[in-house]
Amino acid sequence: MKQYTFTEKKDTRSGFGLGLLDIGRNNPDVVALCADLTGSLNMTDFKKEFPDRFFQVGIAEANMMGIAAGLTIGGKIPYTGTFANFSTGRVYDQIRQSIAYSEKNVKICASHAGITLGEDGATHQMLEDIGMMRMLPNMTVIVPCDHNQTKAATIAVSKHTGPVYLRFGRPKVPNFTDPDAPFEIGKAIVLSEGSDLTIFATGHMVWEALEAGKNLYQQGIHAEIINIHTIKPLDEKTILQSVAKTRCAVSAEEHQVNGGLGDTISQLLARNHPAPMELVAVNDRFGESGKPAELMKKYGLSATDIVQAALRVISRK
Repeated sequence: MKQYTFTEKKDTRSGFGLGLLDIGRNNPDVVALCADLTGSLNMTDFKKEFPDRFFQVGIAEANMMGIAAGLTIGGKIPYTGTFANFSTGRVYDQIRQSIAYSEKNVKICASHAGITLGEDGATHQMLEDIGMMRMLPNMTVIVPCDHNQTKAATIAVSKHTGPVYLRFGRPKVPNFTDPDAPFEIGKAIVLSEGSDLTIFATGHMVWEALEAGKNLYQQGIHAEIINIHTIKPLDEKTILQSVAKTRCAVSAEEHQVNGGLGDTISQLLARNHPAPMELVAVNDRFGESGKPAELMKKYGLSATDIVQAALRVISRK
């Protein structure tokens, strides 16, 4: 099994901030909007360097989406920034009507997603956003795994024409991807090849999948681990090729079991290559206040939970 290591932990939101600053320097059409959370989304450097291209709209997320849609008409590439809960649930109507339906070139950048938001509790731990966004026609949905990949994704979506939902988080997580690795929207990354089962993971769960893979390898089980950083459009070819080889799969995501990565892959397999599958995700419940690591364990999102799911699915082959 290919081994991955990291030298430090970094938050993915800081990767977004660096990526935004980079594209701001290279593309004068890039503008940024924030709903009173500039520091939390690491948009401060962009604001300082490009004050005339930064718009602080205050606690008015719906208005922010409308302004962003309007800016695209003049050829601008707007990046909106707020927490995932406010980026989707609070403004779903505006996204659906003004951005997705109209195919506006808006980049909806959502921080503090998932259970790892931690102490802020259930009202802010957005666990339904991937499902909400992937159901919208014309919407691209991206969930990078670490700091480096978030920066690369932030830059990549500026070159993509059309609405994008970019999801990232608050906690510091292992930063293990190559900072110079290209980011290709819609192209999954095979991190480790294997023949016994496939583990598909997205976001923070990619590192947990790698840790699970090491545990399984010690048990003589060779897992193929694939980073699905783009939920929509899905890399169907890579997924089907892998499952055709391993004959079973596990998905891992920091999201509700309904509507997310696992749902998406299971639909694909049901249509094309039925195979046993286990879904590691939040099991149809809201979150709660707590330390991120403790919540990951309680809600069944740890490497140990992936290992257990892997053993169950192998027994069903």
